[in-house]
Amino acid sequence: MIEPLVVLARFVQYAGTAMLFGAPLFYLYGLPADGPGAARTNAGTRGLIVFAGLLTAIGCGLALLAQTAMMTGALADALDAQALVMVATGTQFGTSVVTRASASLAALAVAVILRPSTNLWRASAALGAVALASFAWSGHGADGEGAAGLFKLAADILHLLAAGVWLGALAALLLLALGARRAPTAVVQALHRALEGFSGVGSLVVAALVLTGLISSWFLVGPTHILEMASTTWGAVLLAKLSVFVLMLSLAALNRFVLTPRLQRAIASLDPASALAALRKSLLLEAAAGLSVLILVSWLGTLAPPASL
Repeated sequence: MIEPLVVLARFVQYAGTAMLFGAPLFYLYGLPADGPGAARTNAGTRGLIVFAGLLTAIGCGLALLAQTAMMTGALADALDAQALVMVATGTQFGTSVVTRASASLAALAVAVILRPSTNLWRASAALGAVALASFAWSGHGADGEGAAGLFKLAADILHLLAAGVWLGALAALLLLALGARRAPTAVVQALHRALEGFSGVGSLVVAALVLTGLISSWFLVGPTHILEMASTTWGAVLLAKLSVFVLMLSLAALNRFVLTPRLQRAIASLDPASALAALRKSLLLEAAAGLSVLILVSWLGTLAPPASL
């Protein structure tokens, strides 16, 4: 019962921090700062930041409860105040979670104080980056020592941030696409520009994910355990994650090379309805695949990698 709670807590935190970092960052480079459509496309940005902050804070609370239950050996002891304080203040895991929770609550406060603007997006993205990077302070990414350990930690942080850029932008794009159903042409044009703006960033994100993923796998698997990897639960979950990642790449390529140009042609013909419907369906599938990756990553974090066996 405790292990599923750990996986759930990690999943909720991953989803919340990815949106908290990637969505406002996307707003900075993908949304129109002014001109036709700017007010409409900016309208829902604060709500997504608030949702991401709340999701992260809830996940942090679940994580502390789950970790306390694991350390005490009983789910009932998770609500013991003394045990909770000990985990939060006396462990590296606790420091990571408290940092993440503080960043998410600060983002909530900023979202309440500031109106949708570049100032809000910059502050939220910075706090989201801190929240995402804090995952690397505990778990497999923080196991190494010396120069190799720092290299591994840096790769893990870059991997987390790159994933956040993709998943956060995906959430923002999906919100825009759903909101453009009966929107004026200017809003649909803003969505098209946002899709084109992310296409270049997406290529860099994929490159960063592949490179840092290979680096992390080298440390976690090790050259002497490669042949044994598929026979372990950790290896099977990793292969499942890679399969879903390939599906996400395929859907992203479909969006970039087929559906985005199709939307442009539909805007020119003043009939974007069918193009928008196809784009929404593709984005929904890509988002579902992204959530599946986060579930698998959350599970991976509870398993021992081959190099540690």
